[in-house]
Amino acid sequence: MTAETREDRLVETFVKLADTLVVGYDVVDLLQTLVEACADLLEASAAGLLLADENGELAVVASTSEKSRLVELMQLSSGEGPCVKAYTAGQDVAIEDIASIAAVWPQFYREALEQGFAAVHAVPLRLRGTVLGTLNLFLTSRGRLSDQDRMVARGLADVATIGILHERAVRENEIAKEQLQLALDSRVVIEQAKGVIAQTSGVDMDSAFNTLRQYARSHNLNLRDVADQVVTRALTL
Repeated sequence: MTAETREDRLVETFVKLADTLVVGYDVVDLLQTLVEACADLLEASAAGLLLADENGELAVVASTSEKSRLVELMQLSSGEGPCVKAYTAGQDVAIEDIASIAAVWPQFYREALEQGFAAVHAVPLRLRGTVLGTLNLFLTSRGRLSDQDRMVARGLADVATIGILHERAVRENEIAKEQLQLALDSRVVIEQAKGVIAQTSGVDMDSAFNTLRQYARSHNLNLRDVADQVVTRALTL
């Protein structure tokens, strides 16, 4: 049997993501699957996705590790960095060497360096003329994505956009706002549940999230519903 190529994995990923776009799908789980696939296919050390609420405030909705989440959260508090720039400018932002932007974005530079990242590529999530958020890739070695990899990142960002706005037909902007707010609200509860699991089980946040997600999948439950039960102590994982 021949080894599976990256092209095979890419096709499988898009098929898997397309299959999730059905009525009643879990938008948070979809975006988590997407960032994990993005990191794997593009050989990034970590990946994360930021979404803007109706007031234009960015928040982390999906992340492959606490490292990328910390960098993104730092950018939100300081209002600087490539991920924020990609959102405000509506264009890809590629930093081949994080050291080169030490004077431009000093807080981002210090935090990224501390987390072991050397390069970053941020892709805006666009719907016509509106930017909904950004898909962000973090690398531990200097360099930029190839043209082919940038196309893959763009395609995955488009899938994320479709997923966020999904409902057979996007009729009005209110639908987009509701979907975005649902994802943001759900993530708050999920973060609380991760904290509960981490504290009660003595595990790190990544392990806590995996436990939460695996339980939801194995029991065919919505991720937010499981998180709610954990936070209210109706369920112990």
